[in-house]
Amino acid sequence: QVQLVESGGGVVEAGGSLRLSCAASGRTFSDLGRGWFRQAPGKEREFVGSITWRGDNNTYYSDAVKGRFTISRNSAANSVYLQMNSLKPEDTARYYCAAPPRYSFPTTTGASYAYWGQGTQVTVSS
Repeated sequence: QVQLVESGGGVVEAGGSLRLSCAASGRTFSDLGRGWFRQAPGKEREFVGSITWRGDNNTYYSDAVKGRFTISRNSAANSVYLQMNSLKPEDTARYYCAAPPRYSFPTTTGASYAYWGQGTQVTVSS
């Protein structure tokens, strides 16, 4: 099993930045892709971005965050990061880290992911 723990959420003013971390433990694999999702109250879960497994580390982003958010990874630490810049009030949500099954592509669809963290709250004030 893989356990994922997010951290780094908080309250920030519009235009500010936050860096979320997703640490993996348990039976971890360096070849696990990772995805970030978010869910605001009353809204459906939304894909934010993803990074493929070690070897190519390609990243993908939703149109809503492209150019403002950046995903990176530290394979030695089994960690993935979400750097969020130029935050907007509409970025307010609970952010979740997820991992697909080993060797699987981290798609934009939450149902394709096997492991999920508990989430961390991000609140952007106007």
